[in-house]
Amino acid sequence: MVEIVVKAENLTKLFEVKLGFFKTLLSKESLYVHAVDGVNLDIFKGEILGLAGESGSGKTTTGRLIMRLIEPTSGKIFFKGKDITHLDEDQMKPLRRYMQIVFQDPYESLNPRMTVGDIISEPMKLQGITDEKEVEERVYKILTDAKLVPPEEFIFRYPHELSGGQRQRVATARAFVLDPDFVVADEPVSMLDASIRAEILQLILSLVKTRRTSFLYITHDLALARHVCDRIAIMYLGKIVEQGTTDQLVLEPLHPYTKALMKAVPVPDPSHKRIEVVIKGEIPSPVNPPSGCRFHTRCPSYMGDICKKSEPQLVDMGNGHLVACHQYSKK
Repeated sequence: MVEIVVKAENLTKLFEVKLGFFKTLLSKESLYVHAVDGVNLDIFKGEILGLAGESGSGKTTTGRLIMRLIEPTSGKIFFKGKDITHLDEDQMKPLRRYMQIVFQDPYESLNPRMTVGDIISEPMKLQGITDEKEVEERVYKILTDAKLVPPEEFIFRYPHELSGGQRQRVATARAFVLDPDFVVADEPVSMLDASIRAEILQLILSLVKTRRTSFLYITHDLALARHVCDRIAIMYLGKIVEQGTTDQLVLEPLHPYTKALMKAVPVPDPSHKRIEVVIKGEIPSPVNPPSGCRFHTRCPSYMGDICKKSEPQLVDMGNGHLVACHQYSKK
């Protein structure tokens, strides 16, 4: 049996909308942003699971919920079989050693007042690793693994003395210095130049492979996800609409939304005939999401009342390929 490192069950997060003073007096009920709504995910030992979708679909919120950086409204989160949903900060602190995150913005995620050596050694000190020789050895080792060599040239630098790619290498090194079992990477290369992206992704893949780390890779770029991830889950307006291996989603996408995303990926072949799958308009407001299937307002395969009134459930189409669409739930 493959070990499940992280499991999310019916994970939900609602953010209350703050209204103005007079609207608050007149309003009879509170409004909520349905950021994440009933998400179920399993992340296995040593795999890279991609979480993809448009901006505003709830990907980042899902990653932060799993990391317990924000509190879920409902649902459960399990880490290596332990329910961590309601643990307080003191109970979570020892687990932080095994759960790390790489943030999207390398310019905001590093403390400008700290040197590279201090930034990378801080997680170890917070987790009680105080032996100076061990801390120094680990810092030098992870800097070498991150291709920031020679380490002695970087260890005393400040973030403003580094390029964007070097900053993201430092952020990645900080996440892996404690040998975590699970890492969330929230669009770790979206703010980097194209020439640097491949290097950072290669670094992440190398660290994941050598350390057998489970990895949640949040992205809106399916062209990258197909080369990086073992499995991909497609998210739309707070819900998972399709999930499967990378080959299943790339070669045989089932959900109309997944098909549209896949067809939008550029193909470096001028003779390639693109088959357009058109989705209209923008993603609806998560404050008042559409009834039934949330994609029905933009779906090119809209089938009438069943899509408008009935919410489709994830159905296994074989070999773990899950899809939430009435085209398949009727079969």
